[in-house]
Amino acid sequence: MLNIADQIAQELSVKQQQVSAAISLLDEGATVPFIARYRKEVTGGLDDSQLRDLEERLGYLRELEDRRQVILKSIEEQEKLTPELKTSIENAETKSELEDLYLPYKPKRRTKAQIAREAGLEPLALKLLEDPSLTPETIANEFLNADKAINDSKAALDGAKQILMEKFAEDAVLLSAIRSYLQENAHVRSTVVSGKEDSGHKFSDYFEYSEKLDKIPSHRALALFRGRNEGVLSLELVVDANILKDDKATNHAQYLIAKHANISQQGRPADAWLDTVVLWTWRVKLHNFFETELLGKLREEAESQAIGVFASNLRDLLMAAPAGKYATMGLDPGLRTGVKAVVVDDTGKLLTQSTIFPHAPQNQWDQSIAKLATMCQLHKVKLVSIGNGTASRETDKLVAEVMKKHSDLGLQKIVVNEAGASVYSASKLASEEFPDLDVSYRGAVSIARRLQDPLAELVKIEPKAIGVGQYQHDVSQSQLSKSLASVVEDCVNSVGVDLNTASAPLLTYVSGLNKTLAQNIIRYRESNGRFANRKQLTQVERLGPKAFEQAAGFLRITDGDNALDRSGVHPETYQIVEKMLAKLDSSIDGVMGNKTELAQLKATDFVEEKFGLPTINDILSELEKPGRDPRGDFKAAKFKEGVEKIADLSPGMALEGSVTNVTDFGAFVDIGVHQDGLVHISVMSDRFISNPREVVKTGDIVKVHVTDIDIKRKRISLSMVGPNPESAAKGPSSSDRPQRQTARNRPSKPQKPSNSAFGMALADALKGKK
Repeated sequence: MLNIADQIAQELSVKQQQVSAAISLLDEGATVPFIARYRKEVTGGLDDSQLRDLEERLGYLRELEDRRQVILKSIEEQEKLTPELKTSIENAETKSELEDLYLPYKPKRRTKAQIAREAGLEPLALKLLEDPSLTPETIANEFLNADKAINDSKAALDGAKQILMEKFAEDAVLLSAIRSYLQENAHVRSTVVSGKEDSGHKFSDYFEYSEKLDKIPSHRALALFRGRNEGVLSLELVVDANILKDDKATNHAQYLIAKHANISQQGRPADAWLDTVVLWTWRVKLHNFFETELLGKLREEAESQAIGVFASNLRDLLMAAPAGKYATMGLDPGLRTGVKAVVVDDTGKLLTQSTIFPHAPQNQWDQSIAKLATMCQLHKVKLVSIGNGTASRETDKLVAEVMKKHSDLGLQKIVVNEAGASVYSASKLASEEFPDLDVSYRGAVSIARRLQDPLAELVKIEPKAIGVGQYQHDVSQSQLSKSLASVVEDCVNSVGVDLNTASAPLLTYVSGLNKTLAQNIIRYRESNGRFANRKQLTQVERLGPKAFEQAAGFLRITDGDNALDRSGVHPETYQIVEKMLAKLDSSIDGVMGNKTELAQLKATDFVEEKFGLPTINDILSELEKPGRDPRGDFKAAKFKEGVEKIADLSPGMALEGSVTNVTDFGAFVDIGVHQDGLVHISVMSDRFISNPREVVKTGDIVKVHVTDIDIKRKRISLSMVGPNPESAAKGPSSSDRPQRQTARNRPSKPQKPSNSAFGMALADALKGKK
């Protein structure tokens, strides 16, 4: 059996030494961003993605090892641990394989099989299994026992049957064979619950549906489970029929049980009884067992995929380019309640707020234009950020008129995704930041700031509230939160944080910091003024050497005592920079940003025992472009004039929009009509693609064509390949529609639906979720 480091190394296709080094650093409390950025020599250059995979796999394998030891101890205490069994347990590679081996020895309540054994019926069961030429009723009479309520041959045979059923159902080799077959060949079948046809119409595609277990994409799987949870659909695991030699139809799982137990129909006296044992083993013991396990696994994999989609979209959104440090007006559009207008300065500080009523029923159009112009002129506003909610296009038109009438202001307007702004405005953080400000204005502040710097503002909002997920309420909330927190942490540390302006939520995600240390940094800043250098961090309460080591390189200070403090160069390598300056006989101000000067340095001249070539090259890159921002250039979609609601759309219309969400089956695009349109994966490119992210990511500006509009259902179909979707490349992923059952694809001999163990377990697990 491979040790954990060797196993992970094989899975990641890296060296064992790299994995062992990374594990040691993680166990010492180092964060993934710190290891990826500042310990490249130690790990052999593992990047943040590899390290995240390593960290996740390490957790699973350690849990597996802990469980392995518990199982070994339990069986040993029962004095049933044979050398062969011990070897099998030690070589088990998955939790399910481990549990299969433990099943016969797992403490459980008194079963029918145990009662039958206590009645002395195990020899009867084994005799009939070993010698089917025996007549069951005759041999059974030898095992009658009135004291144990075994009064006739039927009772004896029923007990023997329970013993064999349990024996087969706890055979790890057999379970593995059936599991492998089902994973590749079983179907998931859904049917509508009687009486739910109308109320559950949104699940109509699944009212009579069947698809192979291993072919169901994650979004369809989650739709099925949601339908089951809402009481609209019944789900079951279906095994295809298989024809045995006697032409008696049975499913393949039963065939595997019979084959494993060497049971076959040869006309012998006990063959029929043994065949019944096989049938009951499948129907009573194993069908529900595998239905629960495999559909549970399908759900887990679907959730994992959905969480991955959410994480990717969140990363793209957080890494969107900032518009820059300019005085910005934030507009939270509304009709009856008015448009909330605020102005923040270039650091995001609130300067003023007001409410205007340009739209119906007040229709104070001219007064609103005048008010906005005055606010912009007074505070030298350069950017106007407009939330994309109700009345967004009407408000966009209002600002356009302000710009036209007051061109001297030099304004630029952008419509931004306001998802999560209302969550922030009602949060404890917002109330602490703006205790005397009305909740409605807080949302407008968030809208303004997320244009200035999306990352700095969006970290204040719980990631799940940002709305870039796929079935996010149907997945494991703990796993979702953990994954999204990792994404935010990676993004924040990738960009770096201004130590003198960062909010507490932003500082919380910096490597090595937590909520307490972030608050302590804020308090130190409030009491002592701006940080002049990174060394002052050591004066912050409870921020010790380890936290300083982890955090310092990601915290930036502009206009401080040391120019290196505004770069990504870690303080532990400042002495290397001093050697470089001595080599050039220059100052730090003369070298930073000076490509010509830096070109004279040879990286290999500065390699040390602790800091190798990767670190030296990183230092030189930072000196060339100190504090560089990895985010791209700012761009904004230009919505088409006159297209403000779904009714304004028509097939063939060419539009520009912004990608708001990417799923497994396509991308949603905001085209400025208050309802995102869907570009299906089949019409995203003129070449075949298997994943929409091959073409777009959240935040991209794209050209689309309208192909279909359903005003009643508020659905807009778009194409990125032109007005004629037929020009799109077709391939295995070109259709997202679930299969309806037909005579050709309907599984044979479906099992009893509805009240399965899976169904009940799933209902309990999802109870209370939307």
